[in-house]
Amino acid sequence: MMKVTMHSILLAICVFGFMGNIFSQDTVPLPLKTVYGFSVNTIDGENISLDSYKGKVLLIVNVASECGHTPQYTGIEQLYQRYKDKGLVVLGFPSNDFGAQEPGTNADIKTFCSSKFNVTFPLFSKVKVRGEGAIPLYEFLTDIEKNGVNADPVKWNFQKFLIGRDGVVIRSFASTVKPENADLKKEIEAALGK
Repeated sequence: MMKVTMHSILLAICVFGFMGNIFSQDTVPLPLKTVYGFSVNTIDGENISLDSYKGKVLLIVNVASECGHTPQYTGIEQLYQRYKDKGLVVLGFPSNDFGAQEPGTNADIKTFCSSKFNVTFPLFSKVKVRGEGAIPLYEFLTDIEKNGVNADPVKWNFQKFLIGRDGVVIRSFASTVKPENADLKKEIEAALGK
């Protein structure tokens, strides 16, 4: 007959308790991974922290002036105008990463966007959004290990990342998803409603 001691009972409790923690999904909630820890430079060179947008829904877009998708500026500005009073902010990040389609300086880009498309949403300094030298914000947006939700790399100009009011990535939309797209609007409205 097996002798049961207090030591073996305590050992069994510890082992089963440990195993339960391994298989339980809700024992320790993971911290939310947000965009609020990042600082970026505006198109005028001012460094700002994204935590200044806390409580807003963000649509982060890598933009370019000489791309087949460049006319999306019109629709993106319309989205911004339509929803900004409800809490949407569009953040435009010019990038020359795809086909060298953003060759201008920050001043050139700012002039182009305001004169050609009447852009009023915030624009930021030209940056790398993929590969070596990508800014930390875009490394975060495209790495599921960092953001907890999205693993989509930036594939072309005008890819869109929707961020909730809590700073957490909701999802990304391909460049081919135009600002007028019903699913994009539905997701924005759902995020604004939270």
